[in-house]
Amino acid sequence: MTTSTDTGQSEHGTTGTGTGTGSRSLRGMAVMLLGGTSNQVGAATGALAFPVIGPVGVVAVRQWVAGVVLMAVGRPRLRSFTWAQWWPVLSMAVVFGSMNLALYLAIDRIGLGLAVTLEFLGPLAVALAASRRWTDLACALVAGGAVVVLMRPQPSTDYFGIALALVAAACWAGYILLNRTVGQRLPGIEGSAAAAGVSALVFVPVGIAVLYLNPPTLVALACAAVAGVLSSMVPFLGDLYALRRVPARFFGLFMSVHPVMASLAGWLVLDQTLHWVEGVAILAIVAANAVSAGTVGRGGAERG
Repeated sequence: MTTSTDTGQSEHGTTGTGTGTGSRSLRGMAVMLLGGTSNQVGAATGALAFPVIGPVGVVAVRQWVAGVVLMAVGRPRLRSFTWAQWWPVLSMAVVFGSMNLALYLAIDRIGLGLAVTLEFLGPLAVALAASRRWTDLACALVAGGAVVVLMRPQPSTDYFGIALALVAAACWAGYILLNRTVGQRLPGIEGSAAAAGVSALVFVPVGIAVLYLNPPTLVALACAAVAGVLSSMVPFLGDLYALRRVPARFFGLFMSVHPVMASLAGWLVLDQTLHWVEGVAILAIVAANAVSAGTVGRGGAERG
């Protein structure tokens, strides 16, 4: 997964005007589209390795790749960290690893589109919790109703898979809140890079044990490594690029299409299909995300 949408930027996002700003915004949107597509295709590619090394093995390899790449890019000065800087970094490392592990376990049980949709309730909950607008209350009710539809009792309903996706959602909410603290206490991406590095270290013994018990093939390792690059490195760096070129509100709005992209990636790469009721519920959650993000900054007078 990528960073939170709480960027701290102004509503206009960029400082230029006229054609220059329009060109920068178009480039930013193109990078966002690339990053979103990369994220979901990476998750689908990682799922191809499930039959060989399982979700835990895929997550371990993904965390290793993400840790090495982000440590190389961020170059955190670990020896200079104080405890006030270390504790949110360590907490974020635990949440980051738990989020990806819960998500991939959920993908294995309920499919990519449904798992990612439920995971997106985490960022939506964080946004709605800080709001006092009637619009956001309506969005929360719509999203809640859609989740009830997704969890409708059936003989084939995988409640454990749904629960795992909701755990991933809670972890993502925690990741967003911790990311804010880390960003306030450490410059640049040092904190995020350090958290990715610590998470990678935590998964070393786990990954070794899993890969020992489930001997991997080169194809399975390649799929897991591709997931690390496409679902961590590309979206992370793409978000940093895009947030300097598009309004923060539009960034949040665009994030709401990820469940749709996940459903498409699951269909094209994994041959996963959704019942029409699930499709409608996913679109309802996407709409709730979109309306909530798209009306930020417009409803100053709209308060409960």
